[in-house]
Amino acid sequence: MEIARKGPSLTARAAGLVACRTCARVWPAGTPRCGRCGAHLQSRDTASLQKVWAWWLAGVMAYIPANLYPMLVTDTLVEHHASTIVGGAVEIAHHGSYGIAAIILIASVLIPMGKFIAIAYLALSARHGSRVRPGRRHHLYEVVEFIGRWSMIDVFVVAILSALVQLSSVAQITPGPAALTFAASVIFTMLSAQSFDSRLIWDRDRADERRPST
Repeated sequence: MEIARKGPSLTARAAGLVACRTCARVWPAGTPRCGRCGAHLQSRDTASLQKVWAWWLAGVMAYIPANLYPMLVTDTLVEHHASTIVGGAVEIAHHGSYGIAAIILIASVLIPMGKFIAIAYLALSARHGSRVRPGRRHHLYEVVEFIGRWSMIDVFVVAILSALVQLSSVAQITPGPAALTFAASVIFTMLSAQSFDSRLIWDRDRADERRPST
């Protein structure tokens, strides 16, 4: 017995509704602001991809000096030592703290690079389409949004060390110039992810379904 294929599901936009991206409350199309949280209502952000690429490029430009300049500067009575993100993680590993070194590398190198790649892929797929199902791409977007809050762990470590290790003339730890650029890169990347209108993923998929096959 052959099972009939289901037709395209009815979307909120097709039903004349618009959802608030802040609190998820649904309102009739044309409502200017959400009556629950006061956020501006918009069925689609037509400038979403432009904002995504602008913040993404700013994040990449800030991430480059964050890995080239020192993240942590240590001054003692006998030496002055400055270490980059990767250099600091390698030095921690040499002292036997492999777990901490792995956390720093994952949070400061792998996660930021993964976010850059994921955001670029989502923006390109929303523009040109993708063979990956829209549900999986939406899950990828949710993962990027979720891990964004943990990207500041390296800056937190530097701030904690700077506050704790202040032994006057014996030793002093201060944040290096990379701390500022790394924090800026994280903020720009979070703004890039937040600027992405995930509804464009489903719009692109429906447009590809309506396109006649040749």
